[in-house]
Amino acid sequence: MGIDYWPEIGEFVVCTVKNVTDFGAYVELEEFGGKEGFIHISEIKAGWVKYVRDYVREGQKIVCKVLNVDPSRGHIDLSLKDVNEHQRRATIQEWKNEQKSEKWLQFVAEETNSDKRTMEALRDMFYTEFGSGYMAFEEAAIEGKKAFKDLKINEKIIESIVSVAIENIKLPFVDIAGYVDLRSDLPNGIEVIREALTAADRIEDVDGKDVRLDVSYTGAPRYRIKVIAPDYKKAEAVLKKSAQAAIDSIVASGGTGVFLRHIESEKA
Repeated sequence: MGIDYWPEIGEFVVCTVKNVTDFGAYVELEEFGGKEGFIHISEIKAGWVKYVRDYVREGQKIVCKVLNVDPSRGHIDLSLKDVNEHQRRATIQEWKNEQKSEKWLQFVAEETNSDKRTMEALRDMFYTEFGSGYMAFEEAAIEGKKAFKDLKINEKIIESIVSVAIENIKLPFVDIAGYVDLRSDLPNGIEVIREALTAADRIEDVDGKDVRLDVSYTGAPRYRIKVIAPDYKKAEAVLKKSAQAAIDSIVASGGTGVFLRHIESEKA
């Protein structure tokens, strides 16, 4: 995040201890442009604390809970004792993920020859639209270019984001596929088939953002429908809906359609 961002009360943040005193510790917030926060001795640990250095030391990475924020004074009050082990691990993982996303953004910048201003705008868009940089790349790995269909991002940059995401994020999703044989003897048969394939592809919009669907040509009259989803049940349901939508469309126009099931692999 940039220097204009401030943490919210109750948020968990990754900090680096900068200075330990007799009455507390000053820390730097890693994700907020190096803003400084303070942990009072009473917030170091539950119970009585005699020496702060028994619990924190300079250079140590710790996770704190934000107690109060005063941007006008540049003051942030933090607590170390209010963070349990689960919260600490989750916050550290999120921080590590954001570090990865920053590195991936650099890859995108280099690959597309994008300037600093463009990448800063992209980073801000990621936080606004997806909640974090890592989540934006995760969506790209799941949905491909469709993750950014409503956003004003250069096509070349989108292609680079998707490429970097797929290369670096391994999703625990299942990957299945099936085929539809579509035939039409009408003069405008090609258009009829195209409309049927469009109908098949639209099913994705009905089943949410956690599903990725791709329809591709394998050789007349056969077309391949590939589905990536969180589990087999959902993947099977989407595959059948997609195939049926194509068949219904082409039959309604006087053609024929047949669905052939095929399991491609168990994991994406």
